[in-house]
Amino acid sequence: MRVTLAMHGGLAAPVLAGLPPDVVDTHALPESVAAELSRLVAAAVPTTAAAAGNPEPRKHVPDAMSYSITVEEGGHSSVLVQSDADVSREFAALLRWLKEHVARE
Repeated sequence: MRVTLAMHGGLAAPVLAGLPPDVVDTHALPESVAAELSRLVAAAVPTTAAAAGNPEPRKHVPDAMSYSITVEEGGHSSVLVQSDADVSREFAALLRWLKEHVARE
């Protein structure tokens, strides 16, 4: 599995615009660490889908960051998107993990 994190907006927008996304490839990780990432992704997918289908208006948060996490596995790709204004606990846990384990490509 390959997981890519792209961050957009916020006060760091000018800096982030020039940076490549962060990438984690489970093939390069120890088995236990890769399993932890898989568990975090599996937990975040339903909460991201629920947030996308929620008809409630989103809160306006000045200078909020938005996050796109692309998960590629077995020829399939999924994109999870949330922002500081509406991030779920599960998405936040995945985001934290990725920020701690990324390797720039």
